[in-house]
Amino acid sequence: MQENHHAGFGLAHAEGRALWISTFAFTVCFAVWTIFSIIGVRIKQELGLTETEFGLLIGTPILTGSLSRIFLGIWTDRFGGRLVFTLTMLATSVATVLLAFAHTYPQMIAAALGVGLAGGSFAVGVAYVSRFFPQKQQGAALGIFGVGNVGAAVTKFAAPFVLLAWGWQAVALVWAAALVVMAGVFYVTTTDDPVTIERRKTGAAAKPFLLELSALRDIRVWRFAFYYFFVFGAFVALALWLPRYLIGVYGFDIATAGMIGALYSIPASIFRAYGGMLSDRIGARSVMYWSFAVSAVATLILSLPPTSYVMRGINGEISSHFEIGVGAFIVAAFVLGFFMSLGKAAVFKHIASYYPNSVGAVGGLVGMIGGLGGFVLPIAFGALNDLTGLWSSCFMLLFVISAGLLVWMDVVVRHVNRSDSPAAKSLPHQSFVAAE
Repeated sequence: MQENHHAGFGLAHAEGRALWISTFAFTVCFAVWTIFSIIGVRIKQELGLTETEFGLLIGTPILTGSLSRIFLGIWTDRFGGRLVFTLTMLATSVATVLLAFAHTYPQMIAAALGVGLAGGSFAVGVAYVSRFFPQKQQGAALGIFGVGNVGAAVTKFAAPFVLLAWGWQAVALVWAAALVVMAGVFYVTTTDDPVTIERRKTGAAAKPFLLELSALRDIRVWRFAFYYFFVFGAFVALALWLPRYLIGVYGFDIATAGMIGALYSIPASIFRAYGGMLSDRIGARSVMYWSFAVSAVATLILSLPPTSYVMRGINGEISSHFEIGVGAFIVAAFVLGFFMSLGKAAVFKHIASYYPNSVGAVGGLVGMIGGLGGFVLPIAFGALNDLTGLWSSCFMLLFVISAGLLVWMDVVVRHVNRSDSPAAKSLPHQSFVAAE
């Protein structure tokens, strides 16, 4: 571990470069990972897809990005993030180019599987960045890295204009070129992490593959993974779904829908850094309570469908109508995105505190389960639309998930407090306080 941690996150040092360049690289990867949020709308029109087929198309990259996270995280622990991150970006760029030449639905699904590797970069970046910082700074550092989620907003802002000017295929080619450029910049400007450098000097062997996975036997890892299923998976699902939702509900064109959708994606991304610092300061458990509670309220409000009803008054019938207007939707979506961003940082603060020697493997699993939310939920949103005919059914589902996780977390916390958990005793006191 380097000795100049006191210098903070300044670009003058290796850890600063690793953090900031990794964040930029993750931003580009995330922009590519959510590319179907914009081009998928045009593809749906061209191929005449159903809502469920559309949900599968936009969710397919999320499936690959999720399943690849655990393996990419382990490979990062073994071979170093500088190499693995670079190769991941280059491989994704090839798949994104192939997407531009796909013409049928099966071809697009196949290309989307390759595009999804962009999402696996998160596990690489988490394992790579965390090795440059002491535990007391990891919450803030990983929170800053997670700001790369703003790549979803970049796609929503920029892709509609490229699409309208040159077609959706041009979006894929431009985004692929950005990946190649970023891969080169990343490899040239960063260094190997301290653990990888030390391993090469001493010739020490990497941990056996099965030992890397040993932490996955801990039930807490799976609980954190399901927390992440909502705070990250639902974020990705909404980032993909909202342009379609706004076009269907409010009749916006694709450019306007993309920009309004970005008003959700931006706070759900940039405040992740604040969530990391807040988790360092007041504890990740408190941040998770706030995240789930406010998210449940916000999704409950957004789940209310437009309703017309007639009341029997003293002097006859009184008609009334209720629906969530654009202004109220934007406010509620902004609040939802903000508290989701805090929750995302809090989950990885738990991981860095509990499993400092297995951040790649544990972070990969948690990221995989969270990412699967981004795959499963868009399909569920489309199926619910087809089954219920209600646009707001997607938020009804998210309300059930967030409220359920809030109850589950509260039950576990109360049980731990009553039983004076041996797991808590096994951790260094400072680590437990920081995480909980």
